[in-house]
Amino acid sequence: MPVTAGQTALLYGVEGQLAVADTSLAKGQLGVLSDGDTVQLAGGEQGGRALLLAARPLKEPVARYGSFVMNTQQEIQQAIEDYQAGRF
Repeated sequence: MPVTAGQTALLYGVEGQLAVADTSLAKGQLGVLSDGDTVQLAGGEQGGRALLLAARPLKEPVARYGSFVMNTQQEIQQAIEDYQAGRF
């Protein structure tokens, strides 16, 4: 599969077993891939399926709490307060 070089790429195992480079990936596992322009996968004996995600790196801080994702803990707290007050 082609991937744009310089992007952050992740591979999530959806079904079965897969091999990427010299690493095995099973259902429910997440792999962070090294930089490159292609991803080569091989299925296990029963085959396998995976979700490949790739995007430009954010290069900014990330704060998270449950389903809230912001840049700072203060923004997380404000989002929680807004949600609880019905302003979200």
